Amino acid sequence: MLEAHCTLFVSFGGVPLKNTRVSSSGAGRHRARSGLKRLREAGAQIVNIGPVGDNLGDNDASEWIAIRPNTDTAMMLALAWVVLHDPLFDRGFLDSHTVGFDIFRAYLLGEADGAPKTPGWAAAITGVPAARIAALGHDLLRHRTMLNCAWALQRAAHGEQPFWALVTLAAMVGQIGLPGCGYGLGYGAMNVMGSPHPRLPGPFLPQGRNGVSAFIPCARIADMLLRAGERFTYNGGVHRYPDIRLVHWAGGNPFHHHQDLNRLRQGWARPDTIIVQEQYWTPVARQADIVLPATLSLERDDIGFATREGLFVAMRQAVPPQGEARDDHAIFAALSRRLGTEQAFTERLDTMGWLRRLYRESAEKIATTGINLPEFDQFWENGLIDLSAHDAPYVMHADFRRDLRAYPLPTPSDRIEIFSERIARFDLADCPGHPVWREPFEWLGHEKAKVYPLHLLSDQPERRLHSQLDASPYSRAGKVAGREPVYLNRGDAAARGIADGDLVELFNDRGRCLAGAILSDAIMPGVARLATGAWFDPGPNLERHGNPNVLTLDRGASGLSQGCVAQTCLIEARRFEGEPPRVTIFDPPQILPRSVSP
Repeated sequence: MLEAHCTLFVSFGGVPLKNTRVSSSGAGRHRARSGLKRLREAGAQIVNIGPVGDNLGDNDASEWIAIRPNTDTAMMLALAWVVLHDPLFDRGFLDSHTVGFDIFRAYLLGEADGAPKTPGWAAAITGVPAARIAALGHDLLRHRTMLNCAWALQRAAHGEQPFWALVTLAAMVGQIGLPGCGYGLGYGAMNVMGSPHPRLPGPFLPQGRNGVSAFIPCARIADMLLRAGERFTYNGGVHRYPDIRLVHWAGGNPFHHHQDLNRLRQGWARPDTIIVQEQYWTPVARQADIVLPATLSLERDDIGFATREGLFVAMRQAVPPQGEARDDHAIFAALSRRLGTEQAFTERLDTMGWLRRLYRESAEKIATTGINLPEFDQFWENGLIDLSAHDAPYVMHADFRRDLRAYPLPTPSDRIEIFSERIARFDLADCPGHPVWREPFEWLGHEKAKVYPLHLLSDQPERRLHSQLDASPYSRAGKVAGREPVYLNRGDAAARGIADGDLVELFNDRGRCLAGAILSDAIMPGVARLATGAWFDPGPNLERHGNPNVLTLDRGASGLSQGCVAQTCLIEARRFEGEPPRVTIFDPPQILPRSVSP
């Protein structure tokens, strides 16, 4: 539907197709590639803003505007300054559907800090010419405009700011809630974005109530393990890190997604016991005291359902469990039996009993929307329910724009909050009550760039999902010199004597890793790109396989979110000399005979 209305699509961070192949619980019909093609063929101007030029569809962008990493907020503020001074600027939507604009306006004009957020101001920060910023700002009001922000921008210092600034900019343009216009937070992040399928309640397990109130933001794992009892702020509250003595890890791989893995290894050694529930001999399984082998999806019965993917899938067991693997329900049922809570956990249901119950409960809720699902046995026999007949175009905030009293937003004011009194009361120096520019902890304008002059981007990989199946032949076929590939600008590589296919050492004051060089004109000077997910293979003072998280910074994005800042990272690169160490992470474990005690 976007192509029928949008004439200007501006994306900060692109729309990388490799990300759109997935959805939580599984993708149904892939739509990003064809959607971008239709948008381009309809004549829309597509602008890709970011440090990488090959991450928007199949080269669908009309223009690539290269921008220094982590400076998107500065450019958005300058675009807002241009819109504010444009003859076509109209405050109508701002006055009716937002709160706090005049407070933000004072900041934008420099009344608050003496620095008007002009295109010239932003050019010095972003590296984007002031004239190009000014021209794009004027274009926003002369087109039916969609503004998009890739999820990766939040994985940086002050990662809330580009999202807040983008919504503010879209509100100033005034087209939020119109077909093909407004803003998107994550086109190119997952397959579900832009889906026409209805949002339906799926077959989800009851969550119950956790008897333990202590928690941490997920990016603060190492802090929790290393700083038990210390205080941290999060979302306006003050909390303390709990003292963790036992870890049971089921699903995920912290030695993929966490930052500064050398620091995490120190924390991982603190608990008395580490239990990992896994299907493969992954890096986190290797770091465990006890490994509980779990089944693959093909080894168990399950229901496939993803919100707004339009499908129910009967995932019937294809092969029996291999070795001693058990499905997750069986593992937790056996543990609950030993803890004396089996009846409360299983509710006297086995796996198939739970699938029947969850399907029935989901069908009853869906029936209230006018959609009737078949009985479970018929669904299980047929194998698939296709709900595409119920598809309908979806325009985000259309109801809110038409009648904000009947369709308020879930904010304290019921409106878009350009200035948030609640956040302002938190009194956080790094996250005040409206969008602001704050210098990243490490960036190309930082003094540290004199020592580490390359900004490392750790994006999603092309040949796997995060770190999943890195041991597969398909993933390993994409390696260079047996390592994860690092993409370098040709000029940066030439200055360091690095050629295509060379083994390269990437390093900073947090760690060192090896990677295989690929030279590219689609990487702006001063930037390197090393995908996440290469299985962590630590050696003496050197990670051997190309895991970028031995280099990334482990620090909260702000006192508000405490989020991941992996995209805020400075490094240096050099050609590796000498005999390279062997990659050992794919070596299988040693299996001891049953009669031999470990």
